[in-house]
Amino acid sequence: MKYLCMVIVDEKRLQAMTESEAQALDDESLEHDEALRKGGHLLAAQALESITSATTIRIRSGKVSITDGPFAETNEQMGGFVLIEARDLNQPIQLASHIPVIRFGAVEVRPVKELVHSIGRG
Repeated sequence: MKYLCMVIVDEKRLQAMTESEAQALDDESLEHDEALRKGGHLLAAQALESITSATTIRIRSGKVSITDGPFAETNEQMGGFVLIEARDLNQPIQLASHIPVIRFGAVEVRPVKELVHSIGRG
């Protein structure tokens, strides 16, 4: 089964890091990704740019609305994701607890819902 580990961070804490601290965290994160890959769990992983580069799109009453930034004002934002393959929920919880950037926020683990076509549809 696939699980999405949504990495939630306090961007202000990350932005306060020195360049060498940030690079060390990147290196540690890439090493963790490689360990997941070698273990046969990693399907995809990516960090996200700052929320200042985000765009939110909505459709209300048939009209498209585009705004800068995230959907809501919060202290923590989605900073990246890790998509993994695991046998049950316990395994991704254990694996996500070792994502290095968890020290600066949290990781939400959620099973991926596989969508299927209804009968008679292509």
